[in-house]
Parts: sequence; C-alpha cells; structure tokens
Amino acid sequence: MRAFQVHKIGSPPNLQEIAPPAPVADEAQVAIRACGLNFADLLMIEGKYQDTPEVPFTLGMELAGEVIAAGPQCTLAPGTRVAVFAGQGGLAEIGNFPQARCTVMPDAMGFDQAAAFQIAYGTSHVALETRAALRAGETLVVLGAAGGVGLTAVEIGKALGARVIACARGAAKLETARAAGADEVVDVETDDLKGALKALGGADVIYDAIGGPAGEAAFRALNPGGRYLVIGFASGTVPVLPLNHALVKNIAIHGLYWGGYQALNPKILIGSMHKLFSWFQAGALHPHIGARYPLERVSEALEDLRARRSTGKLVITMPDMAAK
Repeated sequence: MRAFQVHKIGSPPNLQEIAPPAPVADEAQVAIRACGLNFADLLMIEGKYQDTPEVPFTLGMELAGEVIAAGPQCTLAPGTRVAVFAGQGGLAEIGNFPQARCTVMPDAMGFDQAAAFQIAYGTSHVALETRAALRAGETLVVLGAAGGVGLTAVEIGKALGARVIACARGAAKLETARAAGADEVVDVETDDLKGALKALGGADVIYDAIGGPAGEAAFRALNPGGRYLVIGFASGTVPVLPLNHALVKNIAIHGLYWGGYQALNPKILIGSMHKLFSWFQAGALHPHIGARYPLERVSEALEDLRARRSTGKLVITMPDMAAK
C-alpha cells in the first residue's frame, strides 16, 4: 500500500510503498477512502505540534473508510463505514486504528464529508457549547470564518441560537461565510476591526482560529462577561492579549485543544460527535469541502492549506482498494 510519510522532521514528506501490518488487540483495519487535512499536519512536518509522533510516521489526523479486518478484541464487522480520529495514519490506503477511535458514520454521509467533519465540527461544538457556554441571543464573532473550522463555528453558532458575525479576508470568503449562515460579515483587513465590531454591538464570545493582530483587536471588542476562545494561530502569530481588560470586564479566556480531550475527558468527545452526527442527519450541518485531491497530490494540497488559498476543508481521496 502507499502511505504519505515523514522520515525526517523538517524535511518534505513523500509517498512510500509499505506493507500494512495485521490488526491486533482491539484494532480495526480500515480501507481508507478519504482523509481531511489540518494545520496540525503542517506543524507535525516541522516538529512543532504538541503531539508530533516519532519518525517515521504517516500523516493524516482524521479519515473515513470501511472496516476490512479486525483484531481479536474488535467488534466492528467488515464492511462497517467508520469515521476515525486517528491523530496520524490517515494519508494512506490502509490503516489500523483502535476501535475507540472509530465512530460509525451516518448512512447519508459520504466518506469525504466524514473525513472533513470530525476535528472541525468537534472543535467548534466543544468550544462553543462546553467551554464558552454560548447562549441563544448572544453575539458570536468568528475569526477565520471561511476556513475549515471557522465555517463550522458559524453553523454551530447559528444552531445554538446565536447572532453570528463572521470575519474573513476578501469578498469571496465573506460571501462563503454568509452562505453558511452568518448574520453580519466584516473584512479583517479593515483599518479598525475593533471599531467595526463594537459598531455592531461588540462580542459576547470570540472564536479565534487566527491569532495575531486580528485576535488582539477582536479581544478589545468583547463585552463585559465575554468569553474568548483560543482555537489556533493560522496567522502564524500568537496574540498578545491585554489581561487588564480581562480583569476589569470579567472576561474568561478558554484554550481549546480538541484532541487533548482524548485524555482529559473522552466522554465529552463521544457525546459531542454523536450529537453532531444527529444534527447532520437532520440536515442542520453541511460540511464545506473547499477542494479534493488524489493521494499523489498531497504536497500540493498541503501548500494550498499553508497559503490559505481555499475555503472550508481540504480532503485527500483514495482509490477503492477492492478495485485494484
């Protein structure tokens, strides 16, 4: 089988031909049909991600496919369609994953949708409902609103009854966010982002996947009692937040590392994913896939991700191994 692997930290990964090992213990062996890309994949290549595996390793944190074999303690039957949050191993044609990491997909969900679903929707749901306790009628500001996680925050914010202000760069991305349900849109390249947000009534919750100057400006537009969600730093810069504002205005700052809940409280992730899948089946969520690439073009896809050239999630699709 083929796998897209990192053999040296800081060096470009490449496709390798390797033999798939047999599944052991509670592992399910999955014929991978699609794998979603994340900024964490870029950080792993550079050795900057908090959970970077030991080399060599196969990139790809989240995937979807069909069970083709099982270890002696795995109860998933061959043919079961599963979404898997693996942490690694998704950019390959076959992989072995613990059963606890596998969730049976809704019948109506495609493999590409499932591969684009877990981390982005899971991050936004746990952040907004569990961490920030977003309430109906509150105002949510989403920074990076046209990106893979940003669009899910717009959708989930609306599902929770919030008024959503989407912040992104350029007319095309703002229109994508508006199509996802945003009530208001603001171009982050405005000269006065703080002023623009305050003119719209300020923010009760800020969902910041960008960081940098935009995060700093938006923080200053938080209303008293507001909550600031630290999701990521796609801008490449960690914002410097005025903590005296947090004190005076009773602002709470919440970090959210979705994958960390595997150790912190996995029941939250399980409950969240079941709720999100039920919302999908009810037609409330619509995964936005910005582009699909074959396995041979992973390097190109990662560069597009790095340059933020597309909206939504980027997904790598695999050939049907049964057809080979």
